[in-house]
Amino acid sequence: MEMKLTEILLESRLVAIVRGISREEAVTAGQGMTNGGIRLMEVTLNTPNAHQIIADWRERHEGQAYIGAGTVLNVSMAKEAVAAGAQFLVSPNVDLSVIEYAVEHGIDIWPGAMTPTEIVAAYEAGARAVKLFPMASLGIPYLREIKAPLDHIPLLATGGATLENIAAYYAAGAAAVGLGSALLPKEALVSGDIMQIADRAQAFVEAANR
Repeated sequence: MEMKLTEILLESRLVAIVRGISREEAVTAGQGMTNGGIRLMEVTLNTPNAHQIIADWRERHEGQAYIGAGTVLNVSMAKEAVAAGAQFLVSPNVDLSVIEYAVEHGIDIWPGAMTPTEIVAAYEAGARAVKLFPMASLGIPYLREIKAPLDHIPLLATGGATLENIAAYYAAGAAAVGLGSALLPKEALVSGDIMQIADRAQAFVEAANR
């Protein structure tokens, strides 16, 4: 089983990250995001019913989007996520045993790292892209600075991206951007407004393709 989702990550340049929403809201979110053209959607495992949401999304959006698990902190969480249907794994940290598990099983993993040492360690362990986190705190100048010596490692910049600033993320060297709350307005989730989420998603997809 070869790892192909990193190619989709580098092509689409976006990952949607969903945290702390209900199963009902997840139906709205999933439909809106896929309608808007988002191809990679991640549910963090500290979301209640995360495994059910992953399974629901796999069933609903098969062929349209790939579904992953986020906040994967150890191998048992990785195994449970894959059993629920996760097609890729994302973590906030570099855990070599989690990376090793994913690589052995042919599952794309994008571990979270902050320092050059962590980024290189994750890449050397087999991660084909590394999540730069927490991007909102580190900022664009930090991304630009570490890309200079590490330009061979694709970075998924995660945190703080909005429609207004996403172009600066790409300009500074982000291979892809992880999108959180900016993609899913709370009021749209609560009211079940699929159209509003689809419009927002489409705007981000267009920004990523510029």
